[in-house]
Amino acid sequence: MTSFTFFRSLRNPIFARLYTAQTTSLLGDALTWVGLALLAFELAGQKAAVVLSGALTLRVTAFVLLSPLAGAIADRFDRKKIMVITHLIRMIVVGLLPFVSQVWQIYVLILALNIFNAFFTPTYQATIPLVTGQNDYPQAIALSATTYQILGVLGPGIAGSIAALIGARQVFFLDALSFLIAGVLIFTLPGQLRVEPNQQPSSTRGRTWDEINNGTTRLFTDPYIRYALFMQLVASIAGVQILVNTVGYVQGILKLEDVEYGWVMAAFGIGATLSAVAIGAIGQSLARTTFVLFGATLITLALFPANYANLPVLMCLWLLAGAGQNCVNLPTQTLIADRIPTEAQGRVYGAHFAWSHLWWAISYPLAGWLGSNLTEVEFLSGSLIGLGLLLLVQLFLSPKRDESASASESIWHEHEHIHDAHHQHEHAPGIPVYEPHTHPHQHSPIGHSHPIGSDKN
Repeated sequence: MTSFTFFRSLRNPIFARLYTAQTTSLLGDALTWVGLALLAFELAGQKAAVVLSGALTLRVTAFVLLSPLAGAIADRFDRKKIMVITHLIRMIVVGLLPFVSQVWQIYVLILALNIFNAFFTPTYQATIPLVTGQNDYPQAIALSATTYQILGVLGPGIAGSIAALIGARQVFFLDALSFLIAGVLIFTLPGQLRVEPNQQPSSTRGRTWDEINNGTTRLFTDPYIRYALFMQLVASIAGVQILVNTVGYVQGILKLEDVEYGWVMAAFGIGATLSAVAIGAIGQSLARTTFVLFGATLITLALFPANYANLPVLMCLWLLAGAGQNCVNLPTQTLIADRIPTEAQGRVYGAHFAWSHLWWAISYPLAGWLGSNLTEVEFLSGSLIGLGLLLLVQLFLSPKRDESASASESIWHEHEHIHDAHHQHEHAPGIPVYEPHTHPHQHSPIGHSHPIGSDKN
């Protein structure tokens, strides 16, 4: 499959603008965390690491607690409005960071920033399959993830250069501008981005809690998504080991400097980027669960010899580990789009965002304990724990059949139809709905849907 196919989803003008907005806000995120690190050092000196760890804890806490609610809201309201509002509020929050003079103010603003990040990200993830349709959403998800990984590697360097040029506190004003530009791009999208009204259940008391519960229930009752979710726990144990303990190994054991640490972490990001490109190019030729098993095995085994590696070997291992992590994460997101009806995808993406970050919240203290108490074999120990958990997941949660051979809750297909009792949905302006027409659409036990802007006469 050619590289053009990887970018095919950008032919959809709605997704192209949405993707541009996401890329712009990702650049803003790089500015946020580089500026925050510099600000924390300015206010706390050698205790800056404590400030940053506290900020990261608040970030994960906001994601775990609020993402399921965000997903439920995304299924009920216009997703375009949700994304615009969250961008504008984040613009205001980061615009206040240059005026911070106390550490507690950092905590308050970072918590506020990530509360609205928790509402934006699941909404954005659920909107990708809504606007792209069956053929393009795997490539669209992979393209978004690839961009995230590339900016994860290049973003801090770009942000650091900008901070050196204009000053640490001033980067937050540029950060705020990035959120404004992204918000304007989303605001100018045509029409609404919402689940069709006929797909939504009638309002009842307690509906929001029911939808939150429904999102988690769908995660754990679908055997393929449940399997992938627990493989993400395996991958998080290894991934957190890399994030937490690499710096101690490179600088403490190998006696190297900051620049070599940067090379090692860049290798991890490059591996993740390359695997995202590969997954997008391969498309649907392999089962999602095959990717997930391969990725979880790869990242876990990459840790096994790391305690005995020199710099070049460690860089190769972390390259493989980064590739393995994305081989788990990307197919899991795509499985949700494959197997969950459009009208429920928002709440499921929200629940998934919360649970996957809960795995990281569990893995962080484990990595810290191993790094503090088993300083010569922390990676080997983490690998053994991950391998044990991987075997348990494979033995007890592995689906018995390939997901493509199992009946999903919703089936994408295309055929000519008119609007009768079985085909009731909205269209882009100008489509003659009472004449025969075709477009990709979805049947499920609950209702019927189609990707925005995909109609053909």
